Amino acid sequence: MRLLKVATCNLNQWAMDFDCNLKQIKESIAMAKQAGAVIRLGPELEVTGYGCEDHFLELDTVSHAWECLKDILLDDWTDGILCSIGMPVIKGSERYNCQVLCFNRKIIMIRPKMWLANDGNYRELRWFTAWKQKDQLVDFQLPVEISEHISQKSAPFGYGFIQFLDTAVAAEVCEELFSPVPPHADLALNGVEVFMNASGSHHQLRKLDLRLRAIIGATHTRGGVYMYSNQQGCDGSRLYYDGCSCIVVNEDVVAQGSQFSLKDIEIVVAQVDLDAVASLRGSISSFQEQASRKTIVPSVAVPYKLSESFNLKTCPSSPLEIKYHCPEEEIAFGPSCWLWDYLRRSGASGFLLPLSGGADSSSVAAIVGCMCQLVIKEIANGDEKVKADAIRIGNYTDGQFPIDSREFAKRIFYTVFMGSENSSEATKSRAKVLADEIGSWHLDVSIDGVVSALLSLFQTLTGKRPRYKGDGGSNIENLGLQNIQARIRMVLAFMLASLLPWVHNKPGFYLVLGSSNVDEALRGYLTKYDCSSADINPIGSISKQDLRSFLRWAATHLGYSSLADIEAAPPTAELEPIRTNYSQLDEVDMGMTYEELSVYGRLRKIFRCGPVSMFKNLCYRWGARLTPLEVADKVKHFFKYYSINRHKMTVLTPSYHAESYSPEDNRFDLRQFLYNARWPYQFRKIDELVQELDGNKVAIEEDHVKLGAISHGGGGMGVAAAGSGNPNVGI
Repeated sequence: MRLLKVATCNLNQWAMDFDCNLKQIKESIAMAKQAGAVIRLGPELEVTGYGCEDHFLELDTVSHAWECLKDILLDDWTDGILCSIGMPVIKGSERYNCQVLCFNRKIIMIRPKMWLANDGNYRELRWFTAWKQKDQLVDFQLPVEISEHISQKSAPFGYGFIQFLDTAVAAEVCEELFSPVPPHADLALNGVEVFMNASGSHHQLRKLDLRLRAIIGATHTRGGVYMYSNQQGCDGSRLYYDGCSCIVVNEDVVAQGSQFSLKDIEIVVAQVDLDAVASLRGSISSFQEQASRKTIVPSVAVPYKLSESFNLKTCPSSPLEIKYHCPEEEIAFGPSCWLWDYLRRSGASGFLLPLSGGADSSSVAAIVGCMCQLVIKEIANGDEKVKADAIRIGNYTDGQFPIDSREFAKRIFYTVFMGSENSSEATKSRAKVLADEIGSWHLDVSIDGVVSALLSLFQTLTGKRPRYKGDGGSNIENLGLQNIQARIRMVLAFMLASLLPWVHNKPGFYLVLGSSNVDEALRGYLTKYDCSSADINPIGSISKQDLRSFLRWAATHLGYSSLADIEAAPPTAELEPIRTNYSQLDEVDMGMTYEELSVYGRLRKIFRCGPVSMFKNLCYRWGARLTPLEVADKVKHFFKYYSINRHKMTVLTPSYHAESYSPEDNRFDLRQFLYNARWPYQFRKIDELVQELDGNKVAIEEDHVKLGAISHGGGGMGVAAAGSGNPNVGI
């Protein structure tokens, strides 16, 4: 047996915070060495942080990365352990996303990324060049300030692997695993047994299974030890990197890290048997045949033995059951961890949430409550870093620290019910009960006086006073009155967030949380600069349907039982007067259901459908219950309001990314915000298709009538029967 102990890790790096990142890289190496590992793999671009974006274009960023690497190489961090460290490297005039493979205080090889992530949230081609030479390793001159200190002038650069005395090891960087022809295929045929994938992969609902299937599939037909490392946490933007570093041997997962955690460093270690890889490959005839005529991949020889021989003190790691979270747990834990990172790194002292008692704001409140529970759990487990952050944020003194989630929430979380004459007692009560369950500092405020003052000012200026539609006002008046209430709530929320800490003798400021969901944003069913305008929004790309499922789950699993009543209540904005014959409901207001909005969103974004393609798809999907004309009306209605309201996405609060049909226009959904909302060409094409389909339907019905008549000898009986409402009589 050739026994090899390897370590991979989840690291919570912070873009451009080199001190923090270097410290955590060193700690992870130390933890790997302490566990006896001889290979340590870190996340992609771990030195700088993955989310630097246009900071990668600055020479300083690359220079600082080299300085950090020099710091690592000058000490004993890499003695006896192969370390794969991610950082940007400039070669000539090109900038590359690289894994620098270091061993015994030397750079053994620099591996540039060959296939760059450049869709969805990723824009790597904006900052990096893809390495295209696959037939040779070139000589890279190390920066002078590095070479002088480590006594090494150059290092091999390019696509290749490291050949040790007893095994071969290679890097495969993030997106390369998911490419149509991944590098690990050729590398395996060249004898590489250990693959190291450094990744920067963000969380998205229901996505983890796709990632793990790709990792497992990499060793399914070709064997091997596949190490996967990922960043975990919020590194400065809308994304949450969800960790789940793992080690796979011959398609068996033998070690798996957490997907959601408040820990800054997590090491995943496994003892693997390299002979098991060789044995599997030797048993696959097609592998043997293809290996005999492989494309040669260049390598670097290192005269060092990594593995141990058979002994009873070490035992290979056994396969384990993969841990998956259900979508409701993902909604609870992902945004909670993201909020904690944002809170502790922003310098804020807590959160303020306008809590209406509806499903969306209650979901946000429950997520903050979940965050408080996670903090208390980690403190109880002995995490000193979480404890120190909680003491600082909660303003604890005299050796005190949080031991109860409700008490901690009281210190860092304000909820405010901003009621008006249009608010119901039911929503007011639900907000109060939920706040009590979570433990937030809850306020009940009436905004009627401010609304009245503004309307009086308007009347003084114009001589007119607007009325609600139910009181005989026009649609313009009705919408204006709703917008006044919504925008006053935003102004009041920010005022309270900045001044309430002062009132209660607390340091700092509070972050305002938004609570609009992805479906409302897609349809534009929100007021520009209302309570959807906040500092950050943890549910901004989560669908209404998923949120309602989360509320049912959280009522039981988080202990907030009032969420069950909130979920059961019909969604309403409560911006119009409640009448005996009228109650404002979201889905009636929008002219479409939340379920339909999810369908529109997926077709528009994921399947890249314009109006005509969406109409065709929905004719298949909804054809059993809707006519082509009804489908056409729905598609036109959606695209009309989507395009009218697209401008709202330009000022949408930065939101946690969780859904593949998010309309967020910062970098994920790059579409214009000024449309011809009539869509004249596209809607005309839909009308033509409807006429064509209706014409075919008439022709088919006429054929059925004729066939019915023929089957009855040409008499009038068949025609009469068909005309009675059943065209299939006689067939």
